[in-house]
Amino acid sequence: MRKYVFLGLSGGAGSRTFRVLTLFVLLGSAPALSQTPSAGNYVIGPQDVLAVNVFDQASLTGKFTVEADGTFSFPLVGRIKAAGLTLREFEQELKKQLADGFFKNPQVSVAVEQYRSQRVFVVGEVRQPGPVPLTGGMTLIEALSRAGSTLPSSSGEVVVVRQKDKKPIAGPTLPGEKEASEVIRVSIRTLESGELSRNVELQDGDTIFVPRAESIYVFGQVKNPGSYLIQKDTTVLQALSLAGGVTENGAMNRIRIVRLVDDKRTEMRVNERDIVKPGDTVVVPERFF
Repeated sequence: MRKYVFLGLSGGAGSRTFRVLTLFVLLGSAPALSQTPSAGNYVIGPQDVLAVNVFDQASLTGKFTVEADGTFSFPLVGRIKAAGLTLREFEQELKKQLADGFFKNPQVSVAVEQYRSQRVFVVGEVRQPGPVPLTGGMTLIEALSRAGSTLPSSSGEVVVVRQKDKKPIAGPTLPGEKEASEVIRVSIRTLESGELSRNVELQDGDTIFVPRAESIYVFGQVKNPGSYLIQKDTTVLQALSLAGGVTENGAMNRIRIVRLVDDKRTEMRVNERDIVKPGDTVVVPERFF
């Protein structure tokens, strides 16, 4: 059973904070994740530490580090190649070699004790940015959780940048840096709503980028006028809520937005359901009577 606990998905600033998101995923019982590969499909790499267990053979059971050439020395067998094989493939190969003149139908199990060969990078508005070791079947939620969750200044969107050519990279890649990149955008609200199909399964070298939220300004007949960070698809009503709501003297039927369009200042009348854009100034005028 794997339990995902993802805390602190926050959006906006000041008094607005999105509710804590806690996701419990029971592998094998959640239909939405029925296609998620098991840890047995993890591809072994150099520096990974493997826990090898041969049933009823204590002398052959232990922890082994895969060396830089992708091999390591195993009792009776000698040098054996592990890098490039999945855990299940390596189990079968080791079983085959032990059965070749040593044991009849040996029972072998292999697990990763320490993940060292593969990693993803989590950057942007998270509490602990940096590389995260890639474990078998790791998903977006798990990687963000290991990075300490998103900050209140996050935009509410997560961008996964993936190298199509699969060549090793030395560090994180941001959107637009390389033409050979695939960009996957995931809304945190979508994850909150329970759409676990958007809980992307990560690959070696992926960069998870959490952008910073952009700001708007709310002035006029509101309780707390000022600048506020917003998330994607924030409505006028939500913007007013960030500012503490409209005062009793505010004219809700005459709200306007001041927006720069092609470097020109433009004013427009809006209703409470319209979407605001970064840089907008929302103005609530005073009632006539």
